[in-house]
Amino acid sequence: MSIPQFELELTGRRMIAPRVLELSFRRADGTPFAWVAGQFVTLLLPHEGKDLRRSYSIATVPGTEGGGFSFALSHVEGGRATAILFAATVGQRFKCSGPFGRFILRDDPTCRYLLLATGTGVTPYRAMLPEIAARIAAGRCDVDLLLGVRSRAELLYGDDFRALAAREPRFRFHACYSRELPADANAHELKGYVQEALKAFPLDAARDIAYVCGNPGMIDAVHAHLTAAGFPIGNQRREKYVSSN
Repeated sequence: MSIPQFELELTGRRMIAPRVLELSFRRADGTPFAWVAGQFVTLLLPHEGKDLRRSYSIATVPGTEGGGFSFALSHVEGGRATAILFAATVGQRFKCSGPFGRFILRDDPTCRYLLLATGTGVTPYRAMLPEIAARIAAGRCDVDLLLGVRSRAELLYGDDFRALAAREPRFRFHACYSRELPADANAHELKGYVQEALKAFPLDAARDIAYVCGNPGMIDAVHAHLTAAGFPIGNQRREKYVSSN
């Protein structure tokens, strides 16, 4: 069965980190676009007479942005998709299909969610924030979110995560910096990689549910650690971001 395609129109663009661009879209035919937080879309980018297929997780909370949505993409040196999308202008149109993916919040029993990400892998969690807040309010979960980036300047959507952490103590946001720890770092800013920081967390394999999104090396390391800690495969939900040109 063929996958339906449609046209997107670029409605906005902004740099949200030194090497990360956020692009906003709406369907060119005016139809509101529907998705579940955690899903992604696939763009078909014209290049030398062919279409490059590139998939991007939606960063927008469903039902907001007037039926449009946004995603974030990192600059890949020499990347063909990078060249096309970083040069894109408002009003430009692209072929698209989706939404796709099962990296979504499920109807889980009471638990702690471990949300682990590197770079733009954090975007699905940003889309999940209202649902996470509702589940916390209902007593269904508490959350530790660990985001790995090189420095504070690359802390994608950090204001959104800090805002929820400030008003809800059962949501804890931890920034893991692979380079230098800021001189004014707080207790939730850590030096090192996500997979290293996770080792300091007490784990409960029967209650914790881990979502892991981003760099394949981080995902594999986290999977090995969680498996050794007794996590069943059903409590490990993974989505790898593979950089391609």
